[in-house]
Amino acid sequence: MQNKFKMILLSLILPALLLIIWELSAIWVQNATILPTIGKVLENFMHATDNFIGLGSIPRNIGVSLIRVMSGYTAGVLIAVPLGVLMGYNKTIQQVFETLINIFRPIPPLAWQPLALAFFGMASIASVFDMPFGQQYVFWGNFKIAMVFLIGMGSFFPVVASVMFGVQNVRQTLIDSARVLGASERDIFFKILLPAAAPSIINGLRVGLAIGWGCLVGAEMLPGSLAGVGYLITHAYELARIDLVITGMICIGVVGALLDSIFKIISNKYFFWESKTR
Repeated sequence: MQNKFKMILLSLILPALLLIIWELSAIWVQNATILPTIGKVLENFMHATDNFIGLGSIPRNIGVSLIRVMSGYTAGVLIAVPLGVLMGYNKTIQQVFETLINIFRPIPPLAWQPLALAFFGMASIASVFDMPFGQQYVFWGNFKIAMVFLIGMGSFFPVVASVMFGVQNVRQTLIDSARVLGASERDIFFKILLPAAAPSIINGLRVGLAIGWGCLVGAEMLPGSLAGVGYLITHAYELARIDLVITGMICIGVVGALLDSIFKIISNKYFFWESKTR
């Protein structure tokens, strides 16, 4: 109990120091358009349900951003996981795809902005599924395919690399032992290979989600965005509402940390054995 309290205390030292530096700097600058005080930012959170600069409440913008990120992330993962497994399992498939992936992987996701607009234009989830015009169309029309594409690109590469690495680094003795005992290739694949590679797969999903969430601001800068935390930040900057910019940044950081903690909980609960085998 004492050690746990000590760890919590240590983890709070740097955030507390940052808050002190922030408040002292804001008092010294005395200009809210450059650096607002902590109290001004806290006031935004206390009135989180207000309609900020005509873009809706903070919870609404977070909800819109979450839908965007999860849409792009899901699309990237659905391609990356099967491809990564196949590349790790089959050398021929790895040779076919690895060079192309290595060429495109260093390109920042935001560099795809012009091409995303050229490819998809203003197409949205509403237009793709041919929804009838109405409240649902207006809502889903805010989720542009170009935004989903950018977030998906950010998520794809770390996931496919981690999945391939995990499958390739399954201990050969496990596979050989299963073959000696008469296991079929199907059983080896589903009952040995995938479970043994699962920690790396989860880690890849975790990193992919973090990068996809980090692409949010750039994706929401694309034309057609009328809501979302990223759009709120960019629009607030244009109006010199730096307090709202910082509020949005804090929202992105906190929500991102909460999403990351989900994978951390899964890893600690189901793959605690991995640290004991090192």
